[in-house]
Amino acid sequence: MSNDFNTFCKNISLDNLEDMKKTAKNLAKKLNKHYYNLDNEGELHMYIVGSVGRNTAISGNSDLDLIFDMPSEIFTQYNNYKSNGQSALLQDVKSVLEESFPKTKISGDGQVVVIQFTKYTVELVPGFMQSNNTFKYPDTHDGGSWEITDPFSEQTTCVSCNQQSSGLYYDFCHIVRSWKNTVGFGIGGLLIDTLVYNFFKENDYFTNYNTEDYLEILISLYKFLKQKNPNQEYWFAVGSNQQVHNSHNGEFVKKADKAYNLLSNIKDSTSKEMNTALRDLLGLKFPKIKSLETKNYSSLSYNENYNNTHSEQFIEQLATVDIRYNLDINCLVIQNGWRPFWLRDFEGYLSHNKQLEFKIQKTSCPAPYDIWWKVRNVGNEAIKRNMVRGNILKSNLKTQNEHTNFEGNHYVECYLIKNGICVARDKINVPIGGI
Repeated sequence: MSNDFNTFCKNISLDNLEDMKKTAKNLAKKLNKHYYNLDNEGELHMYIVGSVGRNTAISGNSDLDLIFDMPSEIFTQYNNYKSNGQSALLQDVKSVLEESFPKTKISGDGQVVVIQFTKYTVELVPGFMQSNNTFKYPDTHDGGSWEITDPFSEQTTCVSCNQQSSGLYYDFCHIVRSWKNTVGFGIGGLLIDTLVYNFFKENDYFTNYNTEDYLEILISLYKFLKQKNPNQEYWFAVGSNQQVHNSHNGEFVKKADKAYNLLSNIKDSTSKEMNTALRDLLGLKFPKIKSLETKNYSSLSYNENYNNTHSEQFIEQLATVDIRYNLDINCLVIQNGWRPFWLRDFEGYLSHNKQLEFKIQKTSCPAPYDIWWKVRNVGNEAIKRNMVRGNILKSNLKTQNEHTNFEGNHYVECYLIKNGICVARDKINVPIGGI
């Protein structure tokens, strides 16, 4: 099990940091030339912040957060505006960058300049470093104001926690990110790092623990998270103690409760059941035990050519997965002569010949977005009929219609795609009986 977690943490580690540093350097050169009259200067005044700066980002991370330290006279200039100089500042930085990246979509959005590169999106904050190493930055909302952020304190505290825990802290920040991307729920990166930090601090930074204890720590972490108040408005951020808001309605609490119940009820930590559960929670990059790697269906004489491996598509193969928003799907079950009911309110197995109308009930994801669906048939009857399915359909429809045709524990997933990134997902199991 410890080797599995070792491999998993390596598999999900950030794999494009050097490319991100190169991007930051190119942006710094343009801004340094314009605002400081410095030629070919790609290091000064530019700071990588956010999850990448805190070393808690994972592979597939679709955001690079930057702060560019502006000259103090620029602050004076835009602070003297009668109305919303903050918006004017963002537009000025936007226009400077458009000169160097004319084919790239760049916009000023609230507090940041958003630069949409192919591999990831840069959110650049024009800030003004203060004497205590915090930054004053523009907020264009409600007529404009100046806010304060303290990324260096957050980074320093994260480094300290990771050192005290001998590297476990970063690993579990990464593990939680992979969990939220796999299960599908919105939670901000800073809130993840804050909650994991609070958990580690509460447990003396797990000083005497190592990778052999990761499963025990993970189950304890789920217990810690499921006990949080989902209605709490904010937590105090790691290091900076600034308010980090509960912007996704505490969805992580409900998901942690399900994860805790799933893992804590499995007695054998080395069993197939545990391995399957961990892959369901943490994703396909968690190693599959050898006994589950291949299935031999040669004994199924009715379908000798059946190949389970090639019948299913995974969203991770088709798009970057970086879940930002919540998505709730449900299924309306319909049969003539019977009152329709919602599948999530139903316990037991569905009988045959029912119509299934899968629907997006709600999402926090702002439009526009593309909608993809996946219908997965599993079980011996699906194999016998050569109807396992599992392709991902790019339908852009808010509904997906199916029928209960044959026995099996089937499931349906829905994905919301923005700019080629899967930003929301949900899954519903469809248990169909043999009658």
